[in-house]
Amino acid sequence: MTEIRTPRLLLRRWHDDDLAPMADINADPRVMRWIDDGSVRDLDHTAEEIERWEEEWDEEGFGLFAVELLASGELAGFTGLSVPEFLPEVMPAVAISWRLGSQFWGQGYASEAAHATLEFALQDRGLDRVISISQVGDHASGNIISKLGMVPERETAHPEYDYPLQVHTIDLTEFQA
Repeated sequence: MTEIRTPRLLLRRWHDDDLAPMADINADPRVMRWIDDGSVRDLDHTAEEIERWEEEWDEEGFGLFAVELLASGELAGFTGLSVPEFLPEVMPAVAISWRLGSQFWGQGYASEAAHATLEFALQDRGLDRVISISQVGDHASGNIISKLGMVPERETAHPEYDYPLQVHTIDLTEFQA
C-alpha cells in the first residue's frame, strides 16, 4: 500500500470510513466554489468519486491520496495526481490537485501534502512533468501553485463550463525536493 508521511500528515489510499468525512467536505459550498460548476456533492456522488480515484490508482499507478492528520487521525481531504482527461488540449499530462475541508485551510496542510505529492511523482513514479489546473481567481490555489514552484503555461477555458482556467507546470527535474 502506498503511503507518504510528512511531519504532520499521512497521505494514503482510501478507507471505507473516509466516505462520510469526505462527503462533509464535498457538501461545503466554500470548498466546492472553485470546482466544476461549484455545486456541492452528496454522499452517493462522493462514493462514486472515491471509487473512481481508487480505480485510477489501479490503472495508472498513482491517484488521489486521502490526507489524514497524524495528530488526530482526522480526514482533512485529498491531494494527489490524476490524468486531466476533461481538458484534452493539455494531454498527455498528469495533474496535481487538492481539496481540503475549510476547517483545515490556512494551516499549510495543502502545501505540505502537495509538496510530498510532487516528490512522489518524481522519485517513486518517475514523472518528469506535472501540471496544475485552476480557475482564474482562485487565489488560495494560486498561492499553493506558487509555493510549489510551478510556472504559468497557458490560459484556456473549461470545456464544459466555459470559465477561464490557468494551467501551470513544473519540470520535475528542476523540482527542489
